[in-house]
Amino acid sequence: MTDEPTKIRVLLVDDHPVVRMGLRGMLEADPGIVVVGEAGSGDEAVARARESSPDVILMDLRMPGGDGVSATRRILADHPDGKVIVLTTYENDQDIVRAVEAGAAGYLLKDTSRADLLAAIASALRGETVLSPSVATRLVSRLRTPVAESLSRRETEVLALVAKGKTNAEIGRELFISETTVKTHLIRVFGKLGVSDRTAAVTTALERGLLPPPG
Repeated sequence: MTDEPTKIRVLLVDDHPVVRMGLRGMLEADPGIVVVGEAGSGDEAVARARESSPDVILMDLRMPGGDGVSATRRILADHPDGKVIVLTTYENDQDIVRAVEAGAAGYLLKDTSRADLLAAIASALRGETVLSPSVATRLVSRLRTPVAESLSRRETEVLALVAKGKTNAEIGRELFISETTVKTHLIRVFGKLGVSDRTAAVTTALERGLLPPPG
């Protein structure tokens, strides 16, 4: 007799009950996911996360009782192994950077398809940073400079380790920086290269000669 596979535990945070209901139905149609709680404010999200120890938190940005960024920071201080994915209707540049700097594993818009949302949850659990394509596109204008798509020395080091299959946590340990700092560097790389995921970043950087070819 084999043990039943462990389900991914998800906490839903949004101040609109109808949105939470829709997300719950969408996620629990997947046999590998269970929704362990819901919250309608930042403060409630922190309390529910303490109670249920979710693997992944889908976090709205703008709510009463503490916004999603402050809630993300507080949750990860208590539960550093948790993965927060911001799920919002807003794609303001400042919001994106603030969320990632608070420790969010990703930033998705609410028009994200079910398949892409499930893929993002799986990617976040692997320690990867996930962005909606439209969010990555917005970052291009903010982060790309006239001097081509040049990467900083540290961004190049981080991306080279991504190319070797390292997770954010492994990269942080190797470079003696925090996992949050690794995520921030990757967000900037995504913006400069106009991509939305790690694989595309490596491929594009190799094509443009921004990374040495793998040896």
